[in-house]
Amino acid sequence: MDFVSDALFDGRRIRALTLVDNFTREALAVVVDGSIRGEHVVETVERIVLQRGAPQLIRVDHGPEFVSKVLDRWAYENAVTLDFSRPGKPTDNCFIESFKGRLRDECLDTHWFLSLEDARSKIEAWRRDYNASRPHSALGHLTPLEFAA
Repeated sequence: MDFVSDALFDGRRIRALTLVDNFTREALAVVVDGSIRGEHVVETVERIVLQRGAPQLIRVDHGPEFVSKVLDRWAYENAVTLDFSRPGKPTDNCFIESFKGRLRDECLDTHWFLSLEDARSKIEAWRRDYNASRPHSALGHLTPLEFAA
């Protein structure tokens, strides 16, 4: 998990919580809002856990949403290890960094977001295309959804 920031057409900042499965390379969620707190991170992870089951480990950085008591408690109660990257070492979480780069290059930098809902819609459409239509060489040239199946 990690965050990426952008702005609406009028300069208001938006943040996107990105969650990627390192094994399948699936973009599990991109949650877009004006601000995202630890509680929102837990709600998103719980939604994914209901669909896929709990992971053994989640890689995160030292952002305030990830070092929050609410996420720490959730991880403890669900026997999930929070694997914190070393400060200043984004390569410790290279899959999410690569994903965020693609998200920025192919979606955030190419769209003009008129509203929060517009940003959510365009980013979700890009996420679905990423999962269903993009073969990855690391997955034997399958899309993330094909590989997961």
